[in-house]
Amino acid sequence: MRKSDFDYALPPALIAQAPAQPRGASRLLHLEGPSGALTDKLFSELPQLLRAGDVLVFNDTRVIPARLLGNKETGGRVELLIERVLDGQRALVQLRASKSPPPGTRLLFDAGVSACVRGRREEFFEIEFEGTTSVLEVLERIGHVPLPPYIARADAAADRKHYQTVYARSPGAVAAPTAGLHFDEAMLAQLRALGVEFGYVTLHVGAGTFQPLRGDDVEAHRLHAERISVDATVCERIATAKRERRRVVAVGTTVVRALESAARSGALEPFEGETDIFIYPGYRFRVIDALLTNFHLPQSTLLMLVCAFGGHANVLRAYRHAVESRYRFYSYGDAMFVTPAAS
Repeated sequence: MRKSDFDYALPPALIAQAPAQPRGASRLLHLEGPSGALTDKLFSELPQLLRAGDVLVFNDTRVIPARLLGNKETGGRVELLIERVLDGQRALVQLRASKSPPPGTRLLFDAGVSACVRGRREEFFEIEFEGTTSVLEVLERIGHVPLPPYIARADAAADRKHYQTVYARSPGAVAAPTAGLHFDEAMLAQLRALGVEFGYVTLHVGAGTFQPLRGDDVEAHRLHAERISVDATVCERIATAKRERRRVVAVGTTVVRALESAARSGALEPFEGETDIFIYPGYRFRVIDALLTNFHLPQSTLLMLVCAFGGHANVLRAYRHAVESRYRFYSYGDAMFVTPAAS
C-alpha cells in the first residue's frame, strides 16, 4: 500500500482559514458506507443521522497555547511548539532556530520567562523552564494558539475560544480534536433530548499529527506516541450499548484511536498510557459503529484511518465530491458522518 494511493487534488481556496460562525454553522457530508451513497447536509441536521441510545464518544482534551516566541540568550530568534508537557517545569518541544541550540542554551521569552535546553530526544528538544512558574502557567500567560501550518495567518485572541471544543477539560493537546469544534451547547442539549448518550476519552493530540509520511510505503510508517486515557465509565457505557445492539459513534479520529487502542486485547478495557496505533485499510475495527470527522490532508494518516473505516474508494469519491461541491477543508472546515463500508 502506497502513500500515493491516498492522494486527492484540493484547491488552496477550500482550506478554511477561520471557523464557521456561529459554531456549528457548517456543512455535513453523509457517507453511507455499505452503499457508498453521498448526501449533502448541514451540521444542524446531525440529529437526523443519530438514534436514541447511540453512544456519542468525545475527546475531552483541552488545547494549550503551545507556541512560544523568543530568543536565545545570544540573540538569535527561536520558536517553540510544545509537543508534550513532561512535568511541572519540563516539556518536550519542536524548536526552530537558525542553529540547533546545544544543551545548556538559555532561551528568553516575554514577561521575564526563561528556559534552558537540557538535551535532545530524536527530533525533539527537552527544555526546563526556570523559576517556580509551571509550564502550563507560562503557556496560559504568554503562549500562542498553535494553529495548524495550513492556516496562513497568525493566531488571534478569538482562536483561544474557537480552536477549543465546548466540552474541553483536560489540558495537554497542541492541536484540537477538530470534529468536536462543530458542537455548541444547544446541539448537545438537543442530542440529550433525543436520547443520545455521551461518553468521554482523552487523547492529547501532539504536533506529530501534522507530520507527513516520509516514505511511500504505508506499512513502514510509525506514528509518534500520544497520551490517552480511557476510563472504566466509558468502557462500561460502551459495553452495555454493544450488548443492547446500540451504536458507538466516535467524534473524531482521535476518539477512534483511543478506543481502538484500549481494545487491542480484543475487549475494550480501561487504559492509561501511550498509543502509537496506526490504522489504515485492512484494519478490523473492534469498537466504533459510525464516525464523525473533518476532511483531512492528502496522503495523511488520518485520511488513511477514514478510508479504513468507510472504504478506500468510497472515501476518496466522497472527497472528490466535497471538492466539487466547495466544502471547506481541514481544522476549521466542514464535517463528514461516515458509516462502515460493507465487509
